[in-house]
Amino acid sequence: MMLPIIDHIHITVSDLKRAEKFYDELLPILGFDISLKEFGSVPEHDYEIIEYHHRCLSIGIVSQRKEYVDDKRSRRRAGSLHHLAFQAKNQDEVDSIYEQVKGIDATIVHKPQYYLEYCSDYYAFFFKDSEGIEYEIVSFARQHYFPKK
Repeated sequence: MMLPIIDHIHITVSDLKRAEKFYDELLPILGFDISLKEFGSVPEHDYEIIEYHHRCLSIGIVSQRKEYVDDKRSRRRAGSLHHLAFQAKNQDEVDSIYEQVKGIDATIVHKPQYYLEYCSDYYAFFFKDSEGIEYEIVSFARQHYFPKK
């Protein structure tokens, strides 16, 4: 059976330079080494990419095509990314990352708090990047997903 590990995520952005500045600040907070950043281009497809690598996951920011400049997408529209969550070790790490994210050009959506509607120890905060893409930093025990036998 395959182990469901995400290898990479590519996110289309409207302004590659603005997004690069944001992700250069955010991704080291999340454990990425900026020295591993790579640049790529496929001119025949009007495609520029900046990819950030970590041994667990790569995140790429990709230039949008010119014909989509005025196309606005809601995260609640089918086919859209609603949000992307990164798991922290514990509540202290959530709080620490929150303090660091407040220092970059991120929009805080919800400060760290418990979300009892998800489970009794679900502790998280939410923020948006320079494109309005929502991220979450979360910590909770997963035992409610794996009942004891």
